[in-house]
Amino acid sequence: MPNLNSLQSFRQTLHRHPDLSGHEEATAARIREKLAEYQPDQIVDNIGGAGLLAVYDSQKPGPTTLIRCELDALPIHERSAQPYCSAHHGRAHACGHDGHMTIVMAVAQALSRSRPASGRVILLFQPAEEDGQGARRVFTDPAFTPFRPDYSFALHNVPGLPLGEVFTRPGPFNCASRGLIIHLEGKTSHAAHPEEGISPTGALARLMEQLPQLPDHFNEATWVTLVHAKLGEKAFGTAPGDAVLMATLRTETNDAMTLLADQACAMATAEAKAAGLSVRFEWEDDFLASVNTAQGYQHIVTACEEACVPCHTMEEGFRWSEDFGVFTLNGEGAMFGLGAGIEHPQLHNPDYDFPDELIPVGQSVFLNAIRRLNGMG
Repeated sequence: MPNLNSLQSFRQTLHRHPDLSGHEEATAARIREKLAEYQPDQIVDNIGGAGLLAVYDSQKPGPTTLIRCELDALPIHERSAQPYCSAHHGRAHACGHDGHMTIVMAVAQALSRSRPASGRVILLFQPAEEDGQGARRVFTDPAFTPFRPDYSFALHNVPGLPLGEVFTRPGPFNCASRGLIIHLEGKTSHAAHPEEGISPTGALARLMEQLPQLPDHFNEATWVTLVHAKLGEKAFGTAPGDAVLMATLRTETNDAMTLLADQACAMATAEAKAAGLSVRFEWEDDFLASVNTAQGYQHIVTACEEACVPCHTMEEGFRWSEDFGVFTLNGEGAMFGLGAGIEHPQLHNPDYDFPDELIPVGQSVFLNAIRRLNGMG
């Protein structure tokens, strides 16, 4: 069992000092300082940004097993009376990444006492998960190349599911998602003579109606959610000349995302051409689908059985996105959901707080997966 008092105190420190995606240096420094207590064979800093690796190497042949957690917090103002609530207005660990880091630190604590018998175990504290870029940056960082894993595992706590129970599945676990920004550009005119301009009003209205209907033409589950629209400026004497429409595209697979993105852009291009407008596109928050391999899934199921942790195979994956799919796209592995309690506040809510009861559960599942792949001395 992990030293819960020490780890809970550490989790609360992380919670009080959240860092946003791409700015996790202070959190990484706290992680590094704590890791030094658990004597990894190597610590590698500045992976994919502020990320860091703790390496436990047996110096014997065997697989490289990676356990991953996330460094970043969210731009949310926390509502909490806890003494360890966020010290930074507008920043909060409202997704539980402070708890995920603490679980992986508990794995480090165990590995310091009983090191892998073969191969290597890599603990990755990854930056920038919330914007979908961190895993890509880590994986493409030349400093990560010598540590590329054979197996990768990660978890995410899930409010609304029974506390301490595991939920996973083979195949798609999290959806791919992309943020699409459509810029429609025409020409302004005096509001008394709108016919002298080129207005995006009609094209914007049609796209707002038609884009959410694109999923009707797909055989697998897809979603288009409109999240923002803007037409012209607040100027009653001016007929608008430009508009912006933002939508989140979401699919179960990466292939479906490619097709959905192409169709959305083709629809916007056709509407713009018909209205005499120019159009351009931007993309943000680009997440690949997180897909569990059959081997990775089975390792998690068996790890749960050995830890006496209830494990449920889901019929469908989660709609929300996670950038862990970069690792399972390039090797064996799986992600699992860890129930945070039926009545627990939802992720990204201002009153969310990670349940510390999950620390020993997450640690035990990860350690059993490591034992199966690497053994432990």
